Amino acid sequence: MTDDAEVLSVLQLANGGSLSEKLGIEITEASRERIVGTMSVEGNTQPYGVLHGGASCVLAESLASIGSALVGWPERIALGIEINATHHRPAREGVVTGVATPVHVGRTLATWDVAITREDGQRVCTARVTCALRDQS
Repeated sequence: MTDDAEVLSVLQLANGGSLSEKLGIEITEASRERIVGTMSVEGNTQPYGVLHGGASCVLAESLASIGSALVGWPERIALGIEINATHHRPAREGVVTGVATPVHVGRTLATWDVAITREDGQRVCTARVTCALRDQS
């Protein structure tokens, strides 16, 4: 079994120029049971000055994809196939934090719950993300 740090290293090498990088997503914790990441609201807003829902979805899918990669590696790679997001309230400043936890991890699919909160602890978004786990070939 490959350790989580090795998998994260591989993912980071492949991440140059990615959308996650452009949005400023930083992974602060990653294991097969929990992935945590942060993203600044500034630079990721709608014209109204609030966090763009699409940015929340990118954060959610990024965290779930990393978790799926950790559970599938090295035999399988993770590919996002479905996301559902409910946007509860706006975030106007600061940093949001996403926490992804597995709902189901099987041989070919992994589904994750992702909670995104503001710095005051209020939930901004709840997402469910499903990734396909495909053979490396």
